[in-house]
Amino acid sequence: MSKAMEVPAGLSAGKESSALPAAAALPSESQPPPTKPVQITVVKAQDLKTIKSDVSVTLVCAEYNGAILGDSSKTDVLPNGTANYNFMTSFECSPDGPNSLDDIAQKPVLLTVMEVLQRDKRQKEKTVPLGQAVVDLLPLLQGQCSFKVSAPLYAVPTSPLESLQPEAKGGLEVTVCTEEPLLSAAQLSDGNLLSVTLEAAYSVPEAFVPTGPLQNYMACLQVPAVGEKEFPLLFKNGILKLAGEKEPLPRPKKWPLANIMAPGALSIPNSFIVGGPYEDEDGELNKREDREFRIQAESMKRIVWDMERRCYLDPAAVVSLQKRIAECRYWPVEVCRMSAVSSSKGKTSKADKGDEDKQIFFHGVAYVNMVPLLCPGVKQIRGAFRVFTYQDSEVFEKTRSQHSVFRDLRSQLSLTKEGPWTPGISTPLSRAVPSKTQKEDKEKVTKDKDSNRRMSNAPKIQLSDATVEAENVTCVSLDGQQYVEAGTFLVMEIKLDKALVPKRLREELTRRVKQMIPPRPPLPPRTAGAKKAVEDYHNRVTSIAVAILSEYHELFGKRLPDQGAIDHQTLEEQKRQLNFELNSSGKYFAFKEQLKYAVVKIVREKYLKTTAFETQEQFQAFLSELYVYLVDQMHVALNQLLSEEAASPAPLSRTTEEQLWLFAREAEVNKDYKLASLYHQQRVAQDQRNIQYWLDYGAFCLLLEETTKAQECFQQALSLDPHHIQSLLLCGVAAVVLQHYEEAEIFFEDACCLEPSSIIAWTLSGLFYELQDNNIQAEMAFREAKKLLQAQLAKERSIPEAAEGEGGEKQVSAACVRSPSPGPEECLPERVPGGSADKLPEAVEPALACVAPGEEATALEAVLRAPSPVSGLSQPPCTIFMKAAEFLMKVNAIQFVRMALAHELLSLQGGPSCAYYLALAQTYLLKEDFSKCEECLCEAVRIDYMNPNVWAQKGHLCYLKRDFGEAKECYERTISFVEDAADMHFVYLRLGSIYLEEEEYGRAKQTYLLACKNSASCLTWLGVGIACYRLEEMVEAEDALSEANALNNTNAEVWGYLALICLRGGRQLEAEQCYKYAVKLGLRNDALLREIRAAQQRLGFGNPAF
Repeated sequence: MSKAMEVPAGLSAGKESSALPAAAALPSESQPPPTKPVQITVVKAQDLKTIKSDVSVTLVCAEYNGAILGDSSKTDVLPNGTANYNFMTSFECSPDGPNSLDDIAQKPVLLTVMEVLQRDKRQKEKTVPLGQAVVDLLPLLQGQCSFKVSAPLYAVPTSPLESLQPEAKGGLEVTVCTEEPLLSAAQLSDGNLLSVTLEAAYSVPEAFVPTGPLQNYMACLQVPAVGEKEFPLLFKNGILKLAGEKEPLPRPKKWPLANIMAPGALSIPNSFIVGGPYEDEDGELNKREDREFRIQAESMKRIVWDMERRCYLDPAAVVSLQKRIAECRYWPVEVCRMSAVSSSKGKTSKADKGDEDKQIFFHGVAYVNMVPLLCPGVKQIRGAFRVFTYQDSEVFEKTRSQHSVFRDLRSQLSLTKEGPWTPGISTPLSRAVPSKTQKEDKEKVTKDKDSNRRMSNAPKIQLSDATVEAENVTCVSLDGQQYVEAGTFLVMEIKLDKALVPKRLREELTRRVKQMIPPRPPLPPRTAGAKKAVEDYHNRVTSIAVAILSEYHELFGKRLPDQGAIDHQTLEEQKRQLNFELNSSGKYFAFKEQLKYAVVKIVREKYLKTTAFETQEQFQAFLSELYVYLVDQMHVALNQLLSEEAASPAPLSRTTEEQLWLFAREAEVNKDYKLASLYHQQRVAQDQRNIQYWLDYGAFCLLLEETTKAQECFQQALSLDPHHIQSLLLCGVAAVVLQHYEEAEIFFEDACCLEPSSIIAWTLSGLFYELQDNNIQAEMAFREAKKLLQAQLAKERSIPEAAEGEGGEKQVSAACVRSPSPGPEECLPERVPGGSADKLPEAVEPALACVAPGEEATALEAVLRAPSPVSGLSQPPCTIFMKAAEFLMKVNAIQFVRMALAHELLSLQGGPSCAYYLALAQTYLLKEDFSKCEECLCEAVRIDYMNPNVWAQKGHLCYLKRDFGEAKECYERTISFVEDAADMHFVYLRLGSIYLEEEEYGRAKQTYLLACKNSASCLTWLGVGIACYRLEEMVEAEDALSEANALNNTNAEVWGYLALICLRGGRQLEAEQCYKYAVKLGLRNDALLREIRAAQQRLGFGNPAF
């Protein structure tokens, strides 16, 4: 009897050939790609006695990707169940196969421990499988060059009827190493790993029954593969289970392998299906009303795969995946049932019989929404997806997919039902031949698939007439309608190793708010309460004394010290005349009225008298006491005046120019234009010779359509520097709005003469001349602007070309609309995301191609006309009109913005860009035309789904429409992007206010702290203070509110919350003072006012009216 382990022809089981790759003998028509050896060392086996107590001699056989790598020498098993093999073998990994990176990702090394049965000398030795283990090679694709694992060893059943426990009973100690990493640094950083887990199909049609001919339940979807091809991920051999208990959770995911004999070895190590609440899923049927249906369906008849397929995506495939998701949000996942009977069975009508076996039955499709994978930081989607009838027109409409995977690959699918292994029939070595055949079929499938996609409407596979007729039937797939009737749905998971769109790393913010508050010089001592009232009385007495002294000097003149003293009688006469003059002129009454308010404050603050006296005696007693006190304090004030002490200097302003600018912008966005105007005036007052302050104030006046006032501001800036280009242009813009066209022409001409290299100056001049119907001058100005832009782009293009020549990464010019600086001419190069370094931004003007001579011009034109990459960091076209629109939007010149955008729309050949729609949406948002703004933003999202500015603007739109739920989602997506939006400050402010409204105080505090870290203001610290107060963090709340008050002591809401904190702390006088300031400053928050008054009523203090 020959040895059961029969080695295929061309391979030897000896050690000498064990390290040879499976395809080493294949001829190569061209230079083979570089291969990298992967070495596997099986050190030892442990606990073999737990599998079989009397095992004495074993060997280990290694297999990978259907080929035998070799087997170890026979080794005795020690009494403790250990067998020391020290067996080394290897295979070659090559990008083009047979052992490609895709194979490394989804195929493990299969190790089979064989027991060597001792026979007498007349009989040959026999080996039978004892246990199997698998080693996952995925760490090699995660940057590791070597790793060591203890692979669980699972027992192999001795007969098909034997049922084994899934737990491992032994282990193999295995090391895997490579001489160099399988992935380069670029592949490791820019590539990705995609894994798809198909769990089960629930609520399947009634026609699915376990009796009758064997059936193969399959599902398939296509993903971009290496070289931007599409590779089918096929899930076969789904198990039809009858109604019963639900599938357990967690349960292991399974390898997509058919040659594993030990059932436990099918489980992927450390990879489980864990499930979760239906409401947290990403697919369909995740609403509360679907819960009962889901629970019932999971315990009824179902098809279970629990299978995971992996795929390595190189950088080009990652870009292709990202682009395809952006272009078409739904991906088709096809399901079907096909006969599992081999087509070679039955000799009659062989062709017809084979075609009949290859027919597709119950052809359905599920549409998986892949868009969540484009959200920042999202790496996986999992959920239930309904199965619909497969109809070509509907599939194409939803997914843009023109081919059915099953129909394309029908003739190549191996549909033989693969049952469990039976001793004496098959061994791991004898299975190497059909596995190799499957591998060759896979290569043929990929080649056929590529050729099929190049065909339009021709038949994909040349089959018999019967098969073509069957194909026409499956286009409608009448039996697939049963999926819809039964409510069938797939549960699957799609997971990436790295997010397609990276998410901003959340910085650890200090828990103590006080540590985030910047150090400040000590505030000058400020009095409050009674002390403040007495000081006010002193100041009033002093001012009245000075006024009376002036009256005295007017009547009698100033008497010098050397003129001697005045006698008593003269003084009395002067006093009488002075009293007569004050009374007759009404000044005495005026002085008394000035003093009255100060006296009232002393009554309220020092004596706390705010209610009527009960008796006249009490009233008279109080007046006597008050009179004495007021006279004493009057003497104190007069003595201080006569002592001629130098007054302390007024404290310097602690508000910087940047803070005033931020406060003004906040007030503008909140439509508090009176406060915004005050801040602009304060900026100008701080430095009246600062040109930018005047320009900002003028732009604010343009926003309010106060054009005359804006013109005055621009002219004031121009008077400070007659050669300032921006001032000249804005004076021209204001003159056009006021219809002073002759003045406007002078300003624009002057700007172009002073700065002939200014693209903005020439473009605005052209827009002005066009407004005057001077088409010749307009055309000349536009041509000059385009010429300057061409030169600028050519200069920037030379930078990445030089870097490429030196081996560096390419760079491209950044989009001008993303520039945060106010300068109109800045367009500096920025880095391009990995995988798209050879792409320049799309330019609109065809004339751009003429800047490079010869062949370079043709290449540049081809590149510039290519569509922009689908990426959140992709840059829109940089044209003269978009540069002008960006400049004009910053100064609120809406009339000129729309003129520039109209030209942009006419000049574009490939359709409007994302930047165009974004700028147009901003103009509509300023005019509160929400419907048109929403239309523009929808188009912008469609063009560039990962642009943070688009999501920020969409959030602002929803916020102004009071659709706070949608606004919250948009803002959360905006702050998740690595790249900041242009107006992050207002994103943080509004998102924080939504969190406060929804009582998510922890998230509100975190959001406001981010705003404080980037650009602190009264409103940001107010948000922190409110969140901390609601979280019962009183110390931090007071610190934050104090900082808010230091930045703006006229905010009534800050005073209101300070009053609440003082009430909670039992600080009576401070609570009363804060409350009075809140009311005096006009607190408009009715809910806060009611809360304060309720606390005052409950505690019995804090309100002077009590």
